[in-house]
Amino acid sequence: MNAPMKPLLLSLAAVLVLQGCATTSDPARQAAVEMPASWDNRTASGESAPITAEWWRSFGSAPLERLIDEAQAGSPDLRIAVERIRQADIALQQAGISRLPSVSGNLGTSAGRSDASGTPSTPRESTSAGLSVSYELDLWGRIAAGVRAGESGLQASEFDWKTARLTLLAGVANNYFLWLNTGERLRIARENLAVAERVLGIVEARQRNGVATALEVSQQRTAVLTQRTALIPLELQQRQTATALAVLLGRVPQGYAPEAGEFAQLRVPVVAPGLPSSLLTRRPDLAAAEARLAAADANVDAARAALLPSVSLSASGSLGTAALLSLADPTRSVSIGLSLAQAIFDGGRQRLNVRSSESQRVVLIESYGQSIRTALKEVDDGLGNLSQREQQETLQREVVAQAQRSLQLAELRYREGSGDLLSVLDAQRTLFSAQDALASQRLARLSAALDLYRALGGDWVEPPARS
Repeated sequence: MNAPMKPLLLSLAAVLVLQGCATTSDPARQAAVEMPASWDNRTASGESAPITAEWWRSFGSAPLERLIDEAQAGSPDLRIAVERIRQADIALQQAGISRLPSVSGNLGTSAGRSDASGTPSTPRESTSAGLSVSYELDLWGRIAAGVRAGESGLQASEFDWKTARLTLLAGVANNYFLWLNTGERLRIARENLAVAERVLGIVEARQRNGVATALEVSQQRTAVLTQRTALIPLELQQRQTATALAVLLGRVPQGYAPEAGEFAQLRVPVVAPGLPSSLLTRRPDLAAAEARLAAADANVDAARAALLPSVSLSASGSLGTAALLSLADPTRSVSIGLSLAQAIFDGGRQRLNVRSSESQRVVLIESYGQSIRTALKEVDDGLGNLSQREQQETLQREVVAQAQRSLQLAELRYREGSGDLLSVLDAQRTLFSAQDALASQRLARLSAALDLYRALGGDWVEPPARS
């Protein structure tokens, strides 16, 4: 063996031994969350169905389906999420480039002349060409760990797109339901205004006949004005809901109004939640958190491998002649090298990087566990809310039916002269309040179904292809 090579080989052997100690990582901690076997709350009555693609169709609204299609095509939030996927893909490609050798070349020619006092001038000409190749041996897996981190980061960005899409679609549906609900409440308020005006006509007729007093007329006029005043905030809310929906669609809000639909015709689907453990594979936010945890594990491995020496191979060759723009009969040279680089003193910077990466991983582990627990709570709350809202809506319908009956009887008694105006006014207020509460209960039930869809992860579709 060549004597100068012995120290280099011994150094490499020592580094390999040290590598086994320095890069042995502790087992990655996992989020300690015990998944329940079933949900505490059950779905509402009726036949439940599993979540399928295009879950929004289960509400039975063609205008909503068209709004969803428009949102997916024009939402700036989704376009931003797509660009973040592209950025993650670029970062992954950059990490993968480190696995490849670096190749560089050079080509040059020059001409010159030197003059000295008392001697003739001497021309100088030269032409050269060279090629060099360098390659870092990934003995400790630092480059491979960086690639794994990039792959996990790309997966996380794709899951973020799915989360953004689910949030967008639920937001569009919720705002459209609110817009229809406000229109329904306006219809109820206008009908009650018509009832109040009709009763006012009866009271004024009774006053002309000397049966009713001026006080009764004033009381009923107050009721009419109150009903008119109630229309103003509802009209404002409907307009603001329409503009919020326009922003979600990527439209200019001024002058926008959604396509009309029947609020009472909306169906409230009953969803089969599946097993709690299925959340880990259904919810895109949990999948994104898991991917980021995998990236953090890879970053820890990369930071630990950075403590070890870097080993690089290099080779170069060149041609040179003492001629201008010619490589005829050149002088050739070839060199091959092996280099070993190790930081001797960096003030502990690299070890601090390792500790920082390990701490970030611990934070992600805890955050992932907390996200799982939050998801379990959201689904359980969603199931309970959906069941409770259904019961409340059923009872409220009975309240409305009784209030309508009470108003009819109160009007009849007052018209016949056996009842008083205060009973009619009270029946009017009760009916309006009951009808308005029924519309609100219907909206709350629809919103509960939306919340449950979102808590369960909605439907999963693949993000747009990266160009």
